[in-house]
Amino acid sequence: MEDFIIKKCEKCGNLVKVIGPLKCEMLSCCNDEMTTVKENSEDASFEKHVPSYEIKNDKLEVTVNHVMDKDHFIEWICFKTENREEFVYLKDEAKATFPYQKGTLYAYCNKHGLWSKEVQ
Repeated sequence: MEDFIIKKCEKCGNLVKVIGPLKCEMLSCCNDEMTTVKENSEDASFEKHVPSYEIKNDKLEVTVNHVMDKDHFIEWICFKTENREEFVYLKDEAKATFPYQKGTLYAYCNKHGLWSKEVQ
């Protein structure tokens, strides 16, 4: 499975999803090098960021126990499998549904970054 690489501009907040292997030394935005977004694994708000899921009728029902306020919210949930990535961009609720299979769920908080959970 290829890496899941997200780059972020620290000035304007733009996010870039790298598709395929990264072949250059750097990506830039606002005339500065973009940073690689690293997955978080632990902090005081761990339970509010890590996606959780239930399997119902061959569907993966994903939720993130997180507020969806104007200035603090989950921007998107992504489900990555061996041969597919599917993003759901969120508005009102931190919920998404995907066809069930093994893979990795990602959730991106606009303030606390990237979080993940394996689906077995």
